[in-house]
Amino acid sequence: MVPISSGTGAALRFLTAVLEARTVVEIGTGTGVSGLWMLRGMRPDGVLTTVDIEAEHQRLAKETFSEAGIPSQRARTISGSALDVLPRLTDGHYDLVFCDGDKREYSAYLAEALRLLRPGGVVAFDNALWHDRVADPSQRDPETSAIRELSRLVAENDNLVPVLLPVGDGLLVAKKEWAGDA
Repeated sequence: MVPISSGTGAALRFLTAVLEARTVVEIGTGTGVSGLWMLRGMRPDGVLTTVDIEAEHQRLAKETFSEAGIPSQRARTISGSALDVLPRLTDGHYDLVFCDGDKREYSAYLAEALRLLRPGGVVAFDNALWHDRVADPSQRDPETSAIRELSRLVAENDNLVPVLLPVGDGLLVAKKEWAGDA
C-alpha cells in the first residue's frame, strides 16, 4: 500500500474544491492520505465515504483524520469489498468518486461511479499510468490490462469528458456530462 503522491493529492483537493464537493466516495482508504487531501478541499459540511476491505486501513485513516483535526462525522468508513458496498450507496448522490482499489476491478468501479455520480460529478482513477506499464504493449499482466481496458471504456463513453493528468502515477479524471449535454 503506497500513499498517493503530493501532486495527486493536490489535484484531488483542487477537484473537490472546484466541485464544492459535499459528498465523495473513496474506494481504497489506505492510511487516509488521499481522504485527507479530499476532505481539505471539500465544503466544511462535506462527508467522505471511504470503503476498504482492510479494517486496519480504516483504523489508521481514522487516526490520520483525527490528528488533522477533521471532525469524526465528516468521514464515514465502510469495511468491505467495494463491489459489495457500492451497490448499497445512493444513485446520483455523489460529487466525486475516487478509485484507488483493486486495479483489476477498475472497469466495474467505473460502472458503479457512473450510477453514483450526479450530473456534472467527477470520477478519478489513481495509477492510470501504472508505473509506465500501460504505455508498454509488451506488458500484459492483469492489472496493466485492466487499466488499459478502463482507459478505453472512458475514452469511448460519450457521457464522459476525460483527461489524464500526469501527476503521481497518473490520475485519469472524467466529468459526467449533464443530461442532454453529450
